[in-house]
Amino acid sequence: MPAEAPAWPEFDDEVESAPSSSDLAALTALAADLTALDYTVDGVEALLGAAAYAALGRDQLVPALLACRRLADGGSGSGATAGDAARAVPVLLWLLGETVTEQELGQAFPGSGVAGLEQLRLIERTTDSPAEGPADSAANSAGDSAANSPADSAAEGPADSAEGGAAENTAAPAVTEHVTEHVTERVAAADARCWRAAVELRPYGSDVGGNLWVASDLGSEQRPGPLPHDHVLGIGGASLTLAQTVMRTPVDRALDLGTGCGIQAFHLLAHAGHVTVTDISDRALAFARFNLLLNAPALGIDPVRPGRRVSLRLGSLLEPVRGEEFDLVVSNPPFVITPRTGGPGQAYTYRDGGLAGDAIVSTLVRELPGILAPGGAAQLLGNWEISEGTPWDRRIRGFVPPGVDAWIIQREQLTPMQYAETWLRDAAENRDREGYMASFAAYLADFAGRDVEGIGFGSVWLRRPRHPSDLVRVTLEEITHDIEQPVGPHLAAAIGRSDWLAAHTEQAASGIGIADEFLLVAEDVTEERHQRPGAEHPGVILLRQGAGLRRTSLLSTELAGFASACDGDLTAGQIAGALAMLLDRPDAAFTSELLLDVEQLVREGFLLPAP
Repeated sequence: MPAEAPAWPEFDDEVESAPSSSDLAALTALAADLTALDYTVDGVEALLGAAAYAALGRDQLVPALLACRRLADGGSGSGATAGDAARAVPVLLWLLGETVTEQELGQAFPGSGVAGLEQLRLIERTTDSPAEGPADSAANSAGDSAANSPADSAAEGPADSAEGGAAENTAAPAVTEHVTEHVTERVAAADARCWRAAVELRPYGSDVGGNLWVASDLGSEQRPGPLPHDHVLGIGGASLTLAQTVMRTPVDRALDLGTGCGIQAFHLLAHAGHVTVTDISDRALAFARFNLLLNAPALGIDPVRPGRRVSLRLGSLLEPVRGEEFDLVVSNPPFVITPRTGGPGQAYTYRDGGLAGDAIVSTLVRELPGILAPGGAAQLLGNWEISEGTPWDRRIRGFVPPGVDAWIIQREQLTPMQYAETWLRDAAENRDREGYMASFAAYLADFAGRDVEGIGFGSVWLRRPRHPSDLVRVTLEEITHDIEQPVGPHLAAAIGRSDWLAAHTEQAASGIGIADEFLLVAEDVTEERHQRPGAEHPGVILLRQGAGLRRTSLLSTELAGFASACDGDLTAGQIAGALAMLLDRPDAAFTSELLLDVEQLVREGFLLPAP
């Protein structure tokens, strides 16, 4: 455990363009107000209704805006109460980018008050009326917003970016009419003071227990125009993907490399004694500090002595932690492959690593094992380039240093053109036609210069063996179908089975191998048999998993017979021997090859060791 640090003095309040976290009493008052407003994931869904809430998740703001307007304005005939109107204020303000009045803020946040919210740098004064806020402007051009708004997760991987699909085109005139008719009621005087969000503050549901809130920069769907290059990303598809992928084994020391607004640290604190968070951006660390202190009770942090559980480090890649070792490292790094033609000022710090091609991912894969404790593991997301005419795994296999366990799963592959579309849309650069064309051309030229025909996206798991003599295994596979989420527990179970098999491989020389083990078919596994009409035997036999990675395995007749006999009554060796006699294949080679195939079924989770 690192030496106790009573505070984070090196980040004393800090960055003027980020939320302030210097006043613990103000943070406590804010948390109490948010709790009273039921500003939680479930609370917001109940307030808006399931359909409007789902549309909000697709970055379509109009249904939520309509619902909040009805609540905030008394909603004639809707049965809305003053409490409902107050609960709509944080949604209007932080999720929809709406302008609200000082009176509305004061009623919704009696503990913090308008002055407290301004002190925390969560709101800023504006001359816009409530009918002229960004969300209303977006509503008045709903078709354009639907076409241009990027997903909330600007750092999400290509697969995540594509999931949302096209936004719904809700009729804008109805929104305009509804908003306009209530302007007079909401702004009682011409000099009424109005406020808008300075940042986004979004409720978050996590496995750490309790309801959490996450501050980040406003997305382009809440503020017009391309994102600023020092944008601090909030809760995105990639961050959620990583959180669902990480194996939640209890550890003493964990590292969140490139923390952004701190999402991964939230999850790590649930199963790590101490978490170190790093980022190259001082703005990102300021957001992370604010989020950690705002949610301190739920995260098990003493806000007066936060250093007991969390350390903050400013710096690039592994520089801030050189010479240290960690039991677990997680990273959603700035892995986006960006043309180098724009210069340093053109990079987006939340996603662009600043190195040519996929060098950011190759550097991390090569160097992360050096900061792992014996038995420690690292999990990260990344992109990798696929050269023309070569298998996708050839390049990334070369990233893995010798003597390291690795498991790399490719989830999606894009062409250079698809990749350019994804990431230019991600930062809303498609709103500037000439700039968009120039950037698009730069992407294509950059990839062509390295003969890149595809870009892969996926996850990487690395482990430093406990002992130099331990067997190591490097596995690369492509899984593009839907898998069960969170997948982390299933990945951990697969690692456990692989270790179990490795131990039996080491013991096989002494005659104690898998042949002496009892096996069972996993509960989620089903069998399919297909045959031509009139055929005596099936031509295709498949095993399918209903959970986890949801694999499908094509079986030989003898392997299918083996699986059907795995009920825990006979050892693997006894079943293999019985099949050898039945098929008149008494030679040792048959049994040996069959048991190798059985090991693969165990490794993939179709068969499990009997308890």
